[in-house]
Amino acid sequence: MSVKHGLLALLERGPAYGYQLRASFEESTGATWPLNIGQVYTTLTRLERDHLVRALPENQQGQRPYTITDAGRAALAVWFTTPVTGNDRPRDELAIKLALALTTPDIDVSSVVQAQRIATIRALQEYTRLKKQADNGDLAWQLIIDSMIFRAEGEIRWLDHCEATLLRRSTTTPPPSGNRVDVDAPEREATNT
Repeated sequence: MSVKHGLLALLERGPAYGYQLRASFEESTGATWPLNIGQVYTTLTRLERDHLVRALPENQQGQRPYTITDAGRAALAVWFTTPVTGNDRPRDELAIKLALALTTPDIDVSSVVQAQRIATIRALQEYTRLKKQADNGDLAWQLIIDSMIFRAEGEIRWLDHCEATLLRRSTTTPPPSGNRVDVDAPEREATNT
């Protein structure tokens, strides 16, 4: 999710100023994505420049609320109806870390996998604890925590797969210098037999 679209969605509820938007954003995402107030105001400035929001006059406390425009509503509608693709998601730092570990001399890739597995299992336990404590009436928070649980479970499965692949490769083909795993080795073995 982009901050831009998150703020537009919040402004669809009604006019708000930066600190209100920040608090609502964090509340709506279960505080899983904390926002810097500078990021909120920078995004609001861009949204205003692009005619997606309009600044209203300052209130008595000196706060300037913003309201969504028709163009902002149209952009928000497109965002809600457009599926998220792999290209829209941030890079997968764990996959990059493991790829680099495979090609970096003197790195024990199995230790990297095991350290991540331990951290992910701890996170999964925490998410599960949070889910048990969650207010059953807050559907948005329930869906966010479910997403975090499923993501952690998927990461653990992927780490298990990585470990099994590393073990299988290490017993069939010694890695070339630099600890790099020869990804084409199984394909060559299959064509040579």
